[in-house]
Amino acid sequence: MIEFELNFPLFRKLSNGKSFYKIISKTSFEEIQLIGSKSFKRKIQATQFPEMILIQDIIQLVDPYQLSSEQEFTQFESQSI
Repeated sequence: MIEFELNFPLFRKLSNGKSFYKIISKTSFEEIQLIGSKSFKRKIQATQFPEMILIQDIIQLVDPYQLSSEQEFTQFESQSI
């Protein structure tokens, strides 16, 4: 596996457009979930192996994760609870 330097934050989303991610580091991220007309924000600090694998999958764009942008993330962040 080739290692390369990542420039955080990284922005990703689910392919269905229901969740948006701001990857802060290899062990933490923020997620905005869209449920109906509301959006909910949570911050995750990975402390267990499955959470760390999830962050790797999001970073590496494993299906169903896709590229997103800071603009897209902040659009929903301002509306989130």
